[in-house]
Amino acid sequence: MNIIELALVSFFKPAPEKPIIIAYSGGVDSQVLLVALAKLKQQQQLPNAIVVCHVNHGLSPDADAWQAFAQQECDRLSLTFISQKLNLKKLAQQSLEAIARDARYKVLVQASTEPAFIVTGHHLNDQAETFLLALKRGSGLKGLSAMQVSLPLAQHTLARPLLSISRTDIVAYANQRQLSWIEDESNTDERFERNFLRHQILPTLNARWPSINKTIARSAEHCLEAQQLLDELAQQDLADCQYSSWQLSVTKLNALSEPRLKNLLRYFLSSHDFLMPSRQQLMQICQQLNAQADKSPVVQLAACCIRRYKAALYLTPIFQDLSQWQQSLDVAALADEKSFQVCLPDKLGVLSFSSLLAQEQDISHWQALIKKPKNNQIVTIRFSHENPICLPQYRQHSRPVKKVLQELAIPPWQRKRLPFIYYDHELVAIAGQFICQAYVVDNKSPALAISWHGELPF
Repeated sequence: MNIIELALVSFFKPAPEKPIIIAYSGGVDSQVLLVALAKLKQQQQLPNAIVVCHVNHGLSPDADAWQAFAQQECDRLSLTFISQKLNLKKLAQQSLEAIARDARYKVLVQASTEPAFIVTGHHLNDQAETFLLALKRGSGLKGLSAMQVSLPLAQHTLARPLLSISRTDIVAYANQRQLSWIEDESNTDERFERNFLRHQILPTLNARWPSINKTIARSAEHCLEAQQLLDELAQQDLADCQYSSWQLSVTKLNALSEPRLKNLLRYFLSSHDFLMPSRQQLMQICQQLNAQADKSPVVQLAACCIRRYKAALYLTPIFQDLSQWQQSLDVAALADEKSFQVCLPDKLGVLSFSSLLAQEQDISHWQALIKKPKNNQIVTIRFSHENPICLPQYRQHSRPVKKVLQELAIPPWQRKRLPFIYYDHELVAIAGQFICQAYVVDNKSPALAISWHGELPF
């Protein structure tokens, strides 16, 4: 066996029962990976089941021909072949490369329901390119760690067993065995940053320092080790600062040094699979910790928000504006049917109204009884209000709704996500919180059972 086959046997030997899914494009890297694994399988050096997955991105006029080539190669090697054709659309502020990569990994993850190795042909030269791209972006240690040999990907393990092998060795393996492979015309397009590095920068660096790819890989390993230490520190700080999986203590955060605080915030966001904030956004988050006590500042990131309320820092989704949403109920239908459901917007679940006969149903969240509306009354659900005076069933005196919600210590953004129930224009109840005393059921009045199936995240 040569160094490529030795690397593969060494990597997969500890897990002989785990299937291998080859991410196969047909390029020289994945072709060598495919042929070497097929050979080892035929020689019974690897007992792992092997499946080959080809993703047709549809971005090249030759994409269908590449798919046919991939099918032909797998048939020749008697390997199970699956493929999927994509219809990619470019999104604002996102590169087509990133969209294609994310879509490709989604297909690979779905290739097996049981845990498997998803194997790519990334090699030493790819590692050098990835490091330099991260350096160009001004990345921290995490970005400069470049690619890891293996890491979790959904229920699978993303594996790069050839990461220490040079492209020269891979091409030599292909030529010695007279292999054919696909040449993607986009690989010569130097408008793409990776191609510019590959064709213009790294050849110059290698001419001056022939071992530069290995030394870059060594630096990436040092960065990875340093990042792992930072993650261990962040885990300790998170355990000390965390109120819940989505809340942190402002007091504990303020006790940390600024670098340690930023490290924790990055780790906190990463643990929820959110993109890293920019330096400016991170500074804004640090500043909002010390905003005035009566303020509730918010920093919106790419796909989430960091909010401060009183002594806690909250990580939340980006919520929809629900102020214009409302839905009226058909009181007559409510009388004829045993139950009536309203689907609330923005993943807030379902609000159910039932007759007393239906009270035995399984209620997953909040439930209450209110007086039934009169036949001529309009029942409305909405999220806005004009701050009416109300008297919750647990209070002795009336107060404006805003004051009551403040008393209940509900964060400001959640006050805008509570379903308000009205009969005509009079507030009857706030789902999840209280019923107004005038609508509490007594022995003389027919009643409705209200239930809210769906919890607020905080």
